[in-house]
Amino acid sequence: MLLLQPRAVPTALRAPPPRHQRRWRPAAPAPPLAAASGAIAVSSDEDAFTRCSGYLFEEGAATESELPTAYDLPGIAAVYRRRPLLVLRRSLQIGTSFGRWFALRYLDRVNERADDMFELRAAQLRRILLELGPAFVKIAQAVSSRPDVIPPAYLDELSLLQDRIAPFSTEVAFNIIEKELGLPLDMIFSEISPEPVAAASLGQVYQARLRSNGKVVAVKVQRPGVQAAISLDIYILRFLASLARKAAKLNTDLPAVLDEWASSLFRRLTLNTGKSHLMQEMNYREEARNGLKFRELFGKFRDVSVPEMYLEQTRRRVLIMEWIEGEKLSEVRDQYLVEVGVYCSLSQLLEYGFYHADPHPGNLLRTVDGKLAYLDFGMMGEFRQELRDGFIEACLHLVNRDFDALAKDFITLGLLPPTAQKDEVTKALTGVFENAVNKGVQNISFGDLSGNLGRTMYKFKFQIPSYFSLVIRSLAVLEGIAISFNPNYKVLSSSYPWIARKVLTNSSPKLRSTLETLLYKDGTFQIDRLESLLTESLRARTEQSLARNQQEDVDSKRYAIKQVLSFTLTDQGAFVKDLLLQEIAKGIDALGVATLSSATSAAAPRLPFTGGPSPLTSLNEEDLTNLRNLYRLLLLLSKFSQKENSSPAILQITGSNGAIEKEGGSADELSLALYEMTSLPEFLPVLSVIPELPPESQQQLLLLPADLTNRILSRAVARTIRRMFM
Repeated sequence: MLLLQPRAVPTALRAPPPRHQRRWRPAAPAPPLAAASGAIAVSSDEDAFTRCSGYLFEEGAATESELPTAYDLPGIAAVYRRRPLLVLRRSLQIGTSFGRWFALRYLDRVNERADDMFELRAAQLRRILLELGPAFVKIAQAVSSRPDVIPPAYLDELSLLQDRIAPFSTEVAFNIIEKELGLPLDMIFSEISPEPVAAASLGQVYQARLRSNGKVVAVKVQRPGVQAAISLDIYILRFLASLARKAAKLNTDLPAVLDEWASSLFRRLTLNTGKSHLMQEMNYREEARNGLKFRELFGKFRDVSVPEMYLEQTRRRVLIMEWIEGEKLSEVRDQYLVEVGVYCSLSQLLEYGFYHADPHPGNLLRTVDGKLAYLDFGMMGEFRQELRDGFIEACLHLVNRDFDALAKDFITLGLLPPTAQKDEVTKALTGVFENAVNKGVQNISFGDLSGNLGRTMYKFKFQIPSYFSLVIRSLAVLEGIAISFNPNYKVLSSSYPWIARKVLTNSSPKLRSTLETLLYKDGTFQIDRLESLLTESLRARTEQSLARNQQEDVDSKRYAIKQVLSFTLTDQGAFVKDLLLQEIAKGIDALGVATLSSATSAAAPRLPFTGGPSPLTSLNEEDLTNLRNLYRLLLLLSKFSQKENSSPAILQITGSNGAIEKEGGSADELSLALYEMTSLPEFLPVLSVIPELPPESQQQLLLLPADLTNRILSRAVARTIRRMFM
């Protein structure tokens, strides 16, 4: 899209020429000083953009008034049915351009020269896309950030499309500005660059200084005839997409996916799959409104910069916004800012449901003060709440290998039809994902998850909802940028801790039900899953902890203890706190029963009229389970409080799976329980951080003993009543 290249402001700007000097003659060439400060040099390669597809813009300038301002396929079709020769000419151009390229690739393989000719063919493909114009450039940009999917030679060539587009005439651009704003140029700006500092498929950017307040701004001007050119290509491509879907018998609705992409360029669209609004990129006022909303939501984040939008001076074809100096994120190899981007994207998607749907490398900059800057808000999306919850649930079930629940999530997200055979789908998903998940969440990549999914998608009629492709793209682009300088980077590894924190703290009834179901799989409390969620949530980088030079060691055990206590003693952690208190109360109640059983067993031989060691009470299977859970909860706490080389006592008395062995019966269970109590000094670090907790957390901590006592007494009373009526 539009790239704002860093350059010195004073040398970039010149006073705008008087209107009468500009209107009747071509624009003067830029002086050397302006060229050195960032003006675009036009190469013969870039001239192909105008030479081969210029007729589209010439025709488009004349027909744009006939086209609908919003994406309306019947309206577009009605216009181009009256121009069959133009449609035929464009179709032949597209067909012959790609046909010739595919024929050459085929001959390369036949002649066993495919590897030798690879880079040459990649360069030829880029030139073809450039010659075909904006629609094809935009499609290429959509795949130009995936080094794990696109071969490097193609990736290098496609990346050039993002900042090497021939600009149109500055004379025309200045006339558009004056016409749209209704004022002479010198009344709007005190200075403006004589040539564009960046050009893209939809428009180009000038640097200027507002006369009203003296601020330096970026002035974005839409390319004349671009809407008509893109409309014609969409009309042709949609027809081809319908043919491809029928010929290949694809489950994914390719025309609908194309409609979604086209809608993001033309208008705000409300989808049947949910309230997923995709904003106009052809109307700059909509883009400015998007930018204002994005700045309001995310501009306050630490190390995130969002340009200010000047909505009053913005029109349909002219956008004025704050100028931001910076370098492309993909070129500066800043791992920290990639993490900032992942956190911001997750907040966009899952917290606010309003996200940047086109975060390719040209739209992400590192500013001169080291912040992540977002540019270009023409393509935004809204993710409705039930789909956000479904996305979180799917990630949660995938990581925890709950493939039966994952199959249901796929139906919720619209990836599978409701009529799909869930048992067969579960079996298939297990085969597809199990190997990838077994590597651990920190090693899962999008490539791993794709695996054999293609055959599974075809068999079970998977479909890719149009909204879903943009959601995945917003995360996949960040992974692609990171992979370019860190091949081991996995976006899911950065995302899952945030998802774990979200599911542990969210008040959504649906997510709480999902969490409870996950932790009580088959009616048994799954402490290992709780441990995994808590551990991952500690890795989550919150807005407060996400700092480039953070002083506190987030990997220290003391930090972990403080984070766990702080979390469970807040309103956000109330649900998890209740679960923990419930399980601890069950365990202490079982421990009391075990203690009473042991005492009566020991005293029985000494009592008269007794025939042997017959305890007055005994542990049933539920008590044994509760006792084991108590041990494992103590183990969980000990893991947070122990030093790395420390070995808590419980590790010495538990089985290999972390559960207490049962061979010794209830007496052995009791012995182990009493022995474990001797390791309480190991938990002193937990007590030592209490003074460091916030006052409100300390107050909540003081209430825990009374709460726990009430729960234990309630269980004891219920147990007594049950025994009375047995």
